[in-house]
Parts: sequence; structure tokens; C-alpha cells
Amino acid sequence: MNTSKHEKVIIVGIAGASGSGKSFFADKLKSALPDKKVLVLSQDFYYKERSDTTLQDREHINYDHPDAIDFDLLIEHLKALKQKKSILHPLYDFAVHNREKEWVPVGPADIVLLDGILIYAIEALHSILDYKIYIDTPMDICFIRRLQRDTTVRGRTVDSVISQYLKTVRPMFLEFVLPGKKVADVVIVGQGSMNASLQYVLHEIKEL
Repeated sequence: MNTSKHEKVIIVGIAGASGSGKSFFADKLKSALPDKKVLVLSQDFYYKERSDTTLQDREHINYDHPDAIDFDLLIEHLKALKQKKSILHPLYDFAVHNREKEWVPVGPADIVLLDGILIYAIEALHSILDYKIYIDTPMDICFIRRLQRDTTVRGRTVDSVISQYLKTVRPMFLEFVLPGKKVADVVIVGQGSMNASLQYVLHEIKEL
């Protein structure tokens, strides 16, 4: 059954460490809601535009700090989606640490799944999110997943991934990401099939 124009748009946050399984769980949620228009929106789309800096300078930016994200634009887009409007969101090229020229039109949607490590670090987002999920996964598993992704998908070297992890990823996780566990509506484990957690969250979303 399609959502009527009188039903509100539900925005669900999915946070946790890098490599915790956020995108995997978001995809499972979307697949489990075939009768709804579900939009998966990634915090990663909203890294700030850096065309005014060199590639060398961009390589040394702390991308795990909230200041690296254009949260003003993200909040603007979420508010528009809440009003059942479409948006044009940016894309990001991790190889050059900058936004792509192309922006993508999406929406409107019945349910928006917002996936990102830092989304609970921003208080202005708390009131926009109708339901907040935190995925709690052992850090060794998260690091292995990140290492595999960054070397195979993003063209990074093993040394660069390890260096970034020690300098910024882990410290920023402890400062900005882990505290989000306390504001979440539900904490789930990011290992295995996650089917039991999926069924629980689906029930909660339907109650909303």
C-alpha cells in the first residue's frame, strides 16, 4: 500500500563506526520495505566542497571530524524531504577528496534512511530524526572492513589506511561517534545476518 499524502515522512538515522555495517543494514531495511518509497541518503555525500585547496592539502584534512561535513546542506535537504519535496544532493569522489560536478535528483520518499558516522554528533539533527539506530560492532571487525573497502574500492594503500585510522578515525570515533550510542533509540550488533535486528526495527518503523 502506498503512503497517502496525509502520512508523514519517516527519517531514520543509522550511525556507528566506520565499517560497522551501516550501509549493509540500510540496504536490508530498504529491501524489506518494497511497498514504500525508501531513499538511502549517505552522510558521505555531504563532505564539503574543497576546490579551493590542492590535492596535497586535501589529503591532510581530518575527514572524521564533524567540521568536514556540510551539515547545513544536509539539514536543509532533510527538512525538504520531510515536506515531501525532492532534492538535488551532491556526490563525492574519495580518490581526489572533493565533490563531483554531478548532483543527483532524488525524492520525494516515504522513508529516508540517513547513514553516517557523525549524524548523532550534531544536536540539530536529533529533532529531525524520527528513529535513531546505532550499530555496535567490535573495532577490530570495523578496521578490517574499512581496510578491505579502502584498498579495493577507493584505491588506497594499506599504509595510508592504517595511518589515517590511527591519526583520526579511532580518536574521532571515541570523541564524536561512540557517544551517539547514548542517544540512539536502539543499539544493534553489526555482525551476522542481522535478521533479528531487522525485524525489530521494521516493527518500530511501522509503529511510527
